[in-house]
Amino acid sequence: MTTSMSTAISAYVDAVKNGGAGAGPKAETPGGNFAELVKSIGESALEAGTKADQLSIAAIEGKANVAEVVTAVANAELALQTVVAVRDQVVQAYQEILRMPI
Repeated sequence: MTTSMSTAISAYVDAVKNGGAGAGPKAETPGGNFAELVKSIGESALEAGTKADQLSIAAIEGKANVAEVVTAVANAELALQTVVAVRDQVVQAYQEILRMPI
């Protein structure tokens, strides 16, 4: 079974909104919450990839400039690298929390 990035992000946001197991009262932060940040990063990466795919298909059909395709693919690659970097930082932070003494 494959799960798309947007489906996974939506499930995570729903879990956060519902409080999860054993969650206490929620505290809203002035700049939004982490779930919204992760969701927006994922959605922007997904949009960049979709745009790159569409321009690649248009270039094959002769309807797009090669420079536009290269720029779109580079933007999609940068967005993917950003998502991976954020994921790595989240995993690292989680591992640090696990190592903390109780």
